[in-house]
Amino acid sequence: MAIGQFRSSVWDPVLIVSQMMTMQCVFYVGLGFCVCLVDYIAGSHRSLHHLFGYQALHFRTLQGKLLMAASALNALIGGLGLWYVVQRTKQCWDFSGTVYVIHVIVCCFVNGHFPDSASWWLTAIVCVIIMTVLGEFLCMRTELKAIPLSVGSKVDL
Repeated sequence: MAIGQFRSSVWDPVLIVSQMMTMQCVFYVGLGFCVCLVDYIAGSHRSLHHLFGYQALHFRTLQGKLLMAASALNALIGGLGLWYVVQRTKQCWDFSGTVYVIHVIVCCFVNGHFPDSASWWLTAIVCVIIMTVLGEFLCMRTELKAIPLSVGSKVDL
C-alpha cells in the first residue's frame, strides 16, 4: 500500500467476485423477502414468477403495484448492502448496474425471451437509481467522517 493513500489500488479479482456474489445474494434474498411480504398482504400464492416474471409488474392491479413497491423496497435493501459490502462510493454504480444486468439475464433465461414490458423496465431503472444513490450517499457519509487525530496524551518536545 502506498503511503498517504486511503486504500490500495491493487487489482483483486477475488475480492471483486466475492463482493459481487454477496451483492447478488443480498439482492435475491431481499427481493424474495419483499415479494413474500407483498404476496401475504395481497393474499396471493407465492411464486417464482413474481421474482423473475416481467408480466407481474404492472399498474393495472393492486398486486402489480405492490410488487413494484417491493422492488423499490428491495432497492433500499440493496443500497444498505452496498454500504456494508462494497464500502466505496465510486464503486456503487458499478455494483448496482451489475446486479441488475445479471437480474435481466436471469429473467431472460427464466422467461425464455427478453422482457418487453415498459412497466418492468421503468421499475428496474428506478430501482437501480434508488440503489445507487442510497449506496453512494451512505458510503460517502462513512468516507467523509472526521478522523480523530489526538487519541492519547500529547507529548511536548
